[in-house]
Amino acid sequence: MKEYRSSSIIALLLWTAITLLLSIPASAHDHSHDRKIEFPDIPGYRTLKCDFHQHSVFSDGYVWPNIRVMEALEDGLDAISITDHLEYQPHKEDIPHPDRNRSYQIALKAAEGKDLIVVLGAEITRKMPPGHANAIFISDANKLLADSAMVAFREARNQGAFIFWNHPNWIAQRPDGIATLTDMHRMLIKEGLLNGIEIVNDVTYSEEALQIALDHHLTIMGTSDIHGLVDWRYKIPEGGHRPVTLVFAKEKSEAALKDALLAGRTVVWFDNILAGRSEYLTPLIEQSLTVKNAKTLQTSRGPSIVQAVTIENNSDADYILENLSGYSLHSASDVLTIPAHDTTLAEVKTVEQVTAFDLRFRVLNAVTAPGQHPEVVLKVVIAEAEK
Repeated sequence: MKEYRSSSIIALLLWTAITLLLSIPASAHDHSHDRKIEFPDIPGYRTLKCDFHQHSVFSDGYVWPNIRVMEALEDGLDAISITDHLEYQPHKEDIPHPDRNRSYQIALKAAEGKDLIVVLGAEITRKMPPGHANAIFISDANKLLADSAMVAFREARNQGAFIFWNHPNWIAQRPDGIATLTDMHRMLIKEGLLNGIEIVNDVTYSEEALQIALDHHLTIMGTSDIHGLVDWRYKIPEGGHRPVTLVFAKEKSEAALKDALLAGRTVVWFDNILAGRSEYLTPLIEQSLTVKNAKTLQTSRGPSIVQAVTIENNSDADYILENLSGYSLHSASDVLTIPAHDTTLAEVKTVEQVTAFDLRFRVLNAVTAPGQHPEVVLKVVIAEAEK
């Protein structure tokens, strides 16, 4: 009887402890355990987190469409598209579906009442050229089924689609792994049948695709192309994250999202790398990093000429900064890391007493073109020393 009571008491204590832990507000937890992707808005636009290339069992994926909705909600995404292959149907003996809109319909139903935009899309699946392409914001995926790839692209355009080239560096179609424009792709771009290009697909990054986007005014895209489970593929429990396209829209709506994509207002986040055009990437970094406080280090003999500057990061990226300010650092080399949702203390040797100065950094984990990194300036104002 005593053993039973002891076991009951222990069980009660464990249950109480678990209940208390679960009742702690999310803000009190270490952010490293919060998988929701967070980046600040930039001036004039909302930052929407999106993944427009995913698969379900209705083509060659391994999950039901509602799982994609559940994963997106867990990741704090604002918009998704399940882009099942139109032509490639490996599960058709078990899941025949003459209606190519079916995965979208199931996902849309699963997202009812949730703060998630589900966009109708499909993957046009062809040999190279043109390779694979996603058409999103379409009205009927069935009408994209055609013998000719050009007919499929034109039908997507007629439906008002935003069309982007998938994994142009895919070694199954490009054995050298180098994204390369063909005459057919140039024709698609000229006719307005290709609006964007993936520079990131799943776990691959293509600087050649980035250059193509810059040279031909294509929207820069990054997607998961997930077939299995997001958690397993990107090691979410260990702190990983799915690749996403950050879209800078005037509001959170499907129409505003499409307008932003057509205008090329995007940045890609992949494996702690941010890539995009400088006019959007630089403001994103500037909104992510702020000087929380700054003061002159004091000694027993009075003030030093070393300034203690606390830099705060309110984004999910760990920013790696190279000091270009002309001032050397007292407690670090010329490279600083500002962890996600955390602060870093930079002790700056200003040579003389100052009340304000600029810290200029090159952001090493951000890319605006192959081999090019954006620069940001943090304004530092020294707090008046305590008397």
